[in-house]
Amino acid sequence: MLSIRLPQDIENRLEKLAKSTGRTKSFYVREAILEHLDDLEDYYLAQHRLKKRGKQYLIKDVERVVADD
Repeated sequence: MLSIRLPQDIENRLEKLAKSTGRTKSFYVREAILEHLDDLEDYYLAQHRLKKRGKQYLIKDVERVVADD
């Protein structure tokens, strides 16, 4: 269970969307969180990998090796 406070304008938009589609506000909040959570997880995974730098390659060198194969 999670309880959040939203600014009134967002609450109004959410209420209008829910009424016009026959879905619940919870449905749309859950969908928005899941969508954004995927993006956040990807972002932090990328940040973590950048901090653990291994050998780096320039794109022109990679393209040359691929073209030679």
